[in-house]
Order: sequence, then structure tokens, then C-alpha cells
Amino acid sequence: MNRTGLLIALGLAALVGIVFALWPELDLRIARPYYETFVDPNYFALRVSPLILNLRESAMWLVTLMLVPPVVALVLKLILPRRPLLISARAILFLIVTMTFAPGIAANLVLKDHWGRPRPIDVAQYGGAEHFVPWWDPRGDCPNNCSFISGDVSAAAWTFAPAALAPAPLRPFAYAAAFAFSAGVGWLRMAMGGHFFTDVVFAGVVTFLIVWLAHGLIYRWPRTRLSDETLERALERLAMPGYEAIRGLFAGKRTDQKM
Repeated sequence: MNRTGLLIALGLAALVGIVFALWPELDLRIARPYYETFVDPNYFALRVSPLILNLRESAMWLVTLMLVPPVVALVLKLILPRRPLLISARAILFLIVTMTFAPGIAANLVLKDHWGRPRPIDVAQYGGAEHFVPWWDPRGDCPNNCSFISGDVSAAAWTFAPAALAPAPLRPFAYAAAFAFSAGVGWLRMAMGGHFFTDVVFAGVVTFLIVWLAHGLIYRWPRTRLSDETLERALERLAMPGYEAIRGLFAGKRTDQKM
């Protein structure tokens, strides 16, 4: 998570943003081969392919499974605050915060519900009833859960966060795997008629930028950098009142039973 990654992400966003703003029909051209994949009675027929559906579901399950360890470690710490964390406190904060803010808030709560860009399968050019709009225009016909940006690709691109925590010698390979995984999920969503190319690209860029910023705040920048010990002590202070209350409640019940 260095400046090189930031410059690559910003450069990609600028290049794609400018080109597809000047020639928005490129999004339609890229989507057309998937639309022309026809199996009676379906255009965008890959959206009903069992293989494609299973791949999509498997990809989302993989992301979910990667989030399970930090969530379980956090819950156990809140239940048993005197026990040491099973995972680094900073890693828990980093992974949960980036998942919450990237796919959770930025993609699904802010953009997809307020940026009215119709999906490829819904535009008039491909048999739908809604008007095509370029990526930069939020004034489309879609009322909610719209095309810009892809929630699935944002969730897939979140894997840059665990990749950033890999041991230094393995980190380039982890980043490459995260990129390949995000690109693969992006292809699935385009093939299913769920998103345009620009929806996929900006989902990856927005998510990467949130991961990059969170990594800097938690790990790199001296003024905001946190320590595992400080965070763990804070969790203990947060959890101890509830722990003591529950412990006292059970102790009182045992006393009543003896009497």
C-alpha cells in the first residue's frame, strides 16, 4: 500500500473516466457480445447459466469466509475481554472498517441507491425500457440498486485489504491474486448483463482507494498510526462492564441456588 499503488489507481480512473466520458458508447459496445449470447428465450443468457451463477456465489462466499476470522476474533474478545486477541487488533480494525466503508457504505448505500444508471440488461439498446446514460451521469431511470458501481466487484476488490497484510515477500503475489479475483468477478457481472465496464473499473478503484487510505491511517502515517496494544486495551475497557455484569448475574444465581 504505497504511493505506486495509489498513482496506478488514480491513473486508471483518470484514463477510463476521460475516454468513456468522451465516447460513452464504448460501454455499450463492450456489453454487446454478452447481450448477443442468446439461449431461448434469454439474451444475456450467461446470467442464467448454472456455471456462471455458481461461480458468482462461490466468489462472494470466498469474500465472506475471509472476513470470518477477524469478526470471530472481535466477538470472542468482547465476550471474554481478558483473553488475548487471536488476531492483531489493527488487522481486525483494518479488515472490518474497509469492508464496512467500501462495499457496505460507498458501493451499496451511497452510489448504487443514488446514482440512477440503469444496468445493461435494462437499457433500451438491449431490450430494456430505460435510457442508457454514461458513467458520470447520476440522472438515469433506475430507482435503486443501480448499475454504478458494482457491489460484487467492490466486495471482490476488498481482498486488497487482506493482501496488504500478507508477509512482505508474498505481498506482490497477494496483490496480483486480489487483482485477478476482482477482474474475474467483474467479467462475471458484465457477462450477466449486470454492469457496464466502467461500473466494474470504478468499483475496483473506489474500493482500492478506501483500502489504501485506511491502511495509511492505521499502519503507515505517524500522526494517526495505532498500536495493537492500544487497541486491545480499548476493547477490554469497552467489554469489561458487560462482562462483569454478566459474571455478577451468574454468581448471584449460583448463590441463590445454594440457599
